[in-house]
Amino acid sequence: MSQSTRRAGRPTKRPRLIKHTTTASLDAVHRDRHRIFSLQPNGNITLRTSYIPESNLTPDDPGESTLFDAQPEPADLDPWNEVEHFTPVICEDANIGSEVLKARHQKTIRDNPISVWLLERQTFVDELIKLEGRGKHTNNTCQCGAEDAVFRCQDCFSVQLACCSCTIQSHEWKEGFFHPVSLKSMGLRVQLGHYPGTTCRKPKPAHGDDFVVIDVHGIHDIALDFCGCEHEVSHFKQLLRARWFPATLTFAVLEFFHILSFESKVSAYEFYHRLARRTDNTGITPIRDRYSLFLRMVIEWRNCKTLKCSGRGHDPNGIHSTNDGDLAVLCPACPHPGKNLPDDWETAPNHTDFSLQSTANFRLKRRMVSSDEKDPGLSCGWGYFVDEKSYKHHLNSLTGIAQEKSTCVSHNAVNMADTKSWKGLAATGVGTVDCARHDMKLANGVGDLQRGERCVFFFTLSNFSALRRINISYDVACQWHKNLWPRQSMLPSRLRFNQDGKVIKFFVPKFHLAAHIEVCQTEFSFNWTPGVGRTDGKAPERGWANMNRVASSTKEMGPGSRRDTLNDHFGDSNWKKITALGRALLRKIGVAVASEKEHRHALHDFQGSITESEAGVASLSVWRAEIEAWEMDHSQPNPFQSRVATMTQAAVRLELAKQDAKELEDGSVVPLHAEVTCSVFLSTGIDLEHTQRRLHADVGALGQHSTDIQRTKILTRRTVLQRRIDAWTDIQVLYMPMVPNLRASVSLPPPNDNDNDDSGCPTLNPNSSNAEDFPLLLPSQVCNIVACDQKMLEMEWSLRHAQANDALNECHSHIRVRCQLYQYKTQHVRGQGASTCARKTLDAVEERLMLSHTKYASAHKALVSLSPSCHMYCTGWEQKLQPLKKAHLRPMGDFGGQTQGTAIMSWIWLTHGISTSDNEGLQDSLRVEWCKARARHNRWSEEIHLLLEEMQRVLKFLDWQAEQWDS
Repeated sequence: MSQSTRRAGRPTKRPRLIKHTTTASLDAVHRDRHRIFSLQPNGNITLRTSYIPESNLTPDDPGESTLFDAQPEPADLDPWNEVEHFTPVICEDANIGSEVLKARHQKTIRDNPISVWLLERQTFVDELIKLEGRGKHTNNTCQCGAEDAVFRCQDCFSVQLACCSCTIQSHEWKEGFFHPVSLKSMGLRVQLGHYPGTTCRKPKPAHGDDFVVIDVHGIHDIALDFCGCEHEVSHFKQLLRARWFPATLTFAVLEFFHILSFESKVSAYEFYHRLARRTDNTGITPIRDRYSLFLRMVIEWRNCKTLKCSGRGHDPNGIHSTNDGDLAVLCPACPHPGKNLPDDWETAPNHTDFSLQSTANFRLKRRMVSSDEKDPGLSCGWGYFVDEKSYKHHLNSLTGIAQEKSTCVSHNAVNMADTKSWKGLAATGVGTVDCARHDMKLANGVGDLQRGERCVFFFTLSNFSALRRINISYDVACQWHKNLWPRQSMLPSRLRFNQDGKVIKFFVPKFHLAAHIEVCQTEFSFNWTPGVGRTDGKAPERGWANMNRVASSTKEMGPGSRRDTLNDHFGDSNWKKITALGRALLRKIGVAVASEKEHRHALHDFQGSITESEAGVASLSVWRAEIEAWEMDHSQPNPFQSRVATMTQAAVRLELAKQDAKELEDGSVVPLHAEVTCSVFLSTGIDLEHTQRRLHADVGALGQHSTDIQRTKILTRRTVLQRRIDAWTDIQVLYMPMVPNLRASVSLPPPNDNDNDDSGCPTLNPNSSNAEDFPLLLPSQVCNIVACDQKMLEMEWSLRHAQANDALNECHSHIRVRCQLYQYKTQHVRGQGASTCARKTLDAVEERLMLSHTKYASAHKALVSLSPSCHMYCTGWEQKLQPLKKAHLRPMGDFGGQTQGTAIMSWIWLTHGISTSDNEGLQDSLRVEWCKARARHNRWSEEIHLLLEEMQRVLKFLDWQAEQWDS
């Protein structure tokens, strides 16, 4: 490393070129021959020999170890002191290349320090637990003599307990400010193994009197003395008891980085550079490079903390008795036999429902860095990752199996499972098995992906073999479940799952379900299958957003370090969810109770509208029998699937042409007879009102550059309409003699006061003389101003009620046609020309839907106006004919911005009782929507029962865990 880089205080990841120094005694009395060789960047070795008198080689301090100690004593070798010099290499010949390289590659304890640490891992865990209490300071006496030594500063070096006054005095502000000098330069020596302020009778300085400590405040050089008393423990234990992690980080900086890595996903490289710059941001003072040691100590710290928090440090048999999955943080809301289930849980089905979610993350990949031999890891299958050896053995047994193509849609997870880019990668990602309801990683539920989504499903499922009812969710479960059980014969016997007496159901998460074919959307839906509540299967997808941020750090790690790091992050994620589980369950049950009530009322209204006729009652009983049979056996006909063929674009155009012919025959060219009854008079007036709306819409559709032919057609229609209105007004004088005086006055009712009409159809213009703007003044429009004949009012009320029903039926038809056209256009229409023709047809349907909407709004306004005068004749119509908004004009399956499980069907479909004259398409739609409405209500009702059961499980699990710690 260059001098400029070293002065800048920024350690590098690149290895240094090390200068090796050797000495060999030529004459024990007179002189020594001193040889220096160095390894150059180009691979050459240079040698320099010099002869130094023996008197110059004698160190000033006989107890201090120097480079010239040819054979240091084995007792002085301290593997925990990283500043200790290397073992000298003695060479006699000038041709030393092969001998130097051989000595250089000779393995020492520094080549694999983790292996040395594993021998003392139990001691590390024991010391961590000891520091949680009073340690060896069992009495309450302070060094000042007080009897209330109960305080310990977490930021000071000393771990001694002190009284309140001594604690305050030792932290008092002195001299007004702090000087920027190091404690070592001021002569401070840190003594381990004794009370602060006291010295050891046999102090043993750190090797070379050079010791580096990394703390939250920076990287420090200190003078350190170990205790050399006969009763004292080894050096690394003295460091641990001082809350220093060999060699050497303070517990404070490890705790700080540990929590910071969970919350911000900061890398060790970034954090270490922060400490280096915190120590000296000017680059003047050289900073000791301890980055590689920092990485190793962080991995060891994570492992120690996990062992301590999981209670393995209290096991009488030691931490080596830890079994697979013992370090995982379990989900307290999931069923665990012997922990949170009652004694008779096997006979209570509601206690055994368990939902698994299998998923994969291709961002948590790992490059081909290091190997399992060099970096085996510290967990060994104790946490969330499966045991690496058995897992890879299982993967190797699957190399000759060809991946079957998907029979659903072209799922990349299936068709491209063996073709994903894996060049330069040791793992293309991770596959996990999670709790589908609470988004918690399961013990032994994580494994590296090798060229595809080969998941660790059976490794996790074997932990829940006692449960009776298991729900399994996977993105491509429709394909994956076909060969799932036949392939388990390739697994070891301990991983084979016994299916006898168990109910196992497969699902596709709601987020991915829309990408499947229609059969899969009903067969593997959480919404339509009983017993799963409001489980959506999307929980693991939410957790990946937070975990993906650590991918940039873990992809460059060795296999063991990466597994240990991800294990720690998965454990922290589970722990945070447990701490918030009480609030989450309370919030969910509040939403579930309100939603269940809402959907119960919606289902009751829907069924009430269907059962208004005898045919509806009979149909409903048939539908209920069909759906109950399908819920028990999915091989029965699926009531959620439509059984009516979709309409083609040609059929839609033919239907529109028939409607045009019918309207021309019944509407605009109906001749007025000389003898007109009151009902004919009112019916003709209502028809003229609708003709005005159509002409208004056509005039509004004309652009600024309309052709002469278009304007001629409008003028011709306007003239014909004006003649019809003139003939009708002549008859109106006979039935409504007050109208001429009303027209001459200025008290005409405003034509545009309908607030419920948001159809978009142009309204009447009172200042215009055109025929489409002429006020007809029907009885419903003037009954609040002048007195009208009661019989005429009741007659118009009947006509308006029928008009509203007809308009609503027209809306039903137009909505279904529009929905079919959109589906046809999306699936079959390609190209600009075909799309333009399809868009023109859709616009025609939209225009007719707008006119039907306006017709209904006008009829509803008239009914509201006539109701006070016909209150004895008209009752209960407000429940069936509600104000119609544009947002209500959506198909039965349209969620209106809501999800499948939370949407409530528009009220317009609740007003149609079933009769034998109804078309097959409408009855099929009503059957499907009734089944969905019933399923929505049932899922919310199940959700309430599941949440109450989970609350009981959480309490029982916490009681069980408390007993485990007490014992």
